[in-house]
Amino acid sequence: QVLLVESGGGSVQAGGSLRLSCAASGRPGCMAWFRQAPGKEREGVATINYDGRIINYADSVKGRFTISRDIAKNTLYLQMNSLKPEDSALYYCAAWSQWCQLEADFRYWGQGTQVTVSS
Repeated sequence: QVLLVESGGGSVQAGGSLRLSCAASGRPGCMAWFRQAPGKEREGVATINYDGRIINYADSVKGRFTISRDIAKNTLYLQMNSLKPEDSALYYCAAWSQWCQLEADFRYWGQGTQVTVSS
């Protein structure tokens, strides 16, 4: 059992930055960030394994976003730089996937935090 609570969303102008946080309880194992905009399919943004040594990014965010985790604090982060309007979405924290890949099935999900990027 894992409880996930996201924070850090907000509104910024294109080119700006935000850092999302996801506080976890329990043993989250593999963790990930997903996003979904209205009318669009859910997209895997980034994954990170239990010790932070294996990371995957969606092509759409490579070079701009950085996923990381603080093991001691049991917290996941997503640093988002050079934000674009197309990054606007509800961002979800997820945990516990057997394979820890962008297309993997995650068992636990947070409620989401909204990111809005204006031009």
